[in-house]
Amino acid sequence: MATGGIARSFADDLHAVEMEVAAVASRSRASADIFARHHGVPRAHGSYQELVEDPGVDIVYVATPHPFHVEHARLALEHGKHALVEKPFALNRAEAEQLRDLARERGLLVMEAMWTRHLPHMARIRELVNGGAIGEIRALFADHTQRLPTEPSHRINDLALGGGALLDLGVYPISFAWDLLGAPTSVTAQARLGETGADTEVATILRHSGGALSTSLSSSRGVGPNTAHVVGSEGRIDVDRVWYTAANFTVSAPDGTVVERYESDVVGRGMHLQARAAERYVQQATLDGDVLTVDDSVGIMGTLDEIRAQIGLRYPSESWPSGSPHPDEDHRSQPAG
Repeated sequence: MATGGIARSFADDLHAVEMEVAAVASRSRASADIFARHHGVPRAHGSYQELVEDPGVDIVYVATPHPFHVEHARLALEHGKHALVEKPFALNRAEAEQLRDLARERGLLVMEAMWTRHLPHMARIRELVNGGAIGEIRALFADHTQRLPTEPSHRINDLALGGGALLDLGVYPISFAWDLLGAPTSVTAQARLGETGADTEVATILRHSGGALSTSLSSSRGVGPNTAHVVGSEGRIDVDRVWYTAANFTVSAPDGTVVERYESDVVGRGMHLQARAAERYVQQATLDGDVLTVDDSVGIMGTLDEIRAQIGLRYPSESWPSGSPHPDEDHRSQPAG
């Protein structure tokens, strides 16, 4: 559903491992036709309604802009289709809860397409952390920083399209921290806002149960190291650039001795791995993830809501997230830039 860059990357990875793409839809039949020809897709639809009514479609990959994720995932679910929804799962927690509840009511899978979670190096990092290889986790650091277009009309800068560094980039390190450390018990955030009011830089500090701290930085205006580090009492894990793709990492002892060097070997970007996982959840009738549950996706949206409340970021299509303090109520929550 939709034919933008992320949909093209996903289709390329599916075809690289000989997975079938049954159909494609766009608001424009011409765009759908072009996509279908380029990617060898047998059926092209000129509307999303046609796609969800296609009897040859079992699961829909929702690749539309952020504010439409919930509307279009609902459309799929209401027509009996499972849904793999591009990150962020929704604009806010309330929307995410609606999707979760509808999928459960209909007995269908709805899953956030946080493809990074399914990469092999992430699975190995989970094994090491959960197995105590680096002792008690004390801290986690990660950044997602890119130099993206600065034109006000570009979607990354357009609040009407859910623009800003947080939902596009920051969701990756926030999800990573949730993955290894669980839900945060406290959230602190500062941001710099651009000309359109969209966030261009966001820095966060999260405290997790047990006292571990995680920090993240997202930016749409400058390229940083794009590395990640997990620090434990008995060692550390350093994930190479670019940590949220199929990356290598090193496990080191406190004295610097290399304990393990992990080398990634993944076909394409590895986006097909989330599709394999979705297939498995449907076939096994679990209808929920094991790497990323739908409840965790809802919780992560809640963390993003709190960050946005602190930096003063609201989208035109929404009221202020329920339960979150409006920044005007507390001078400490004003944006830094």
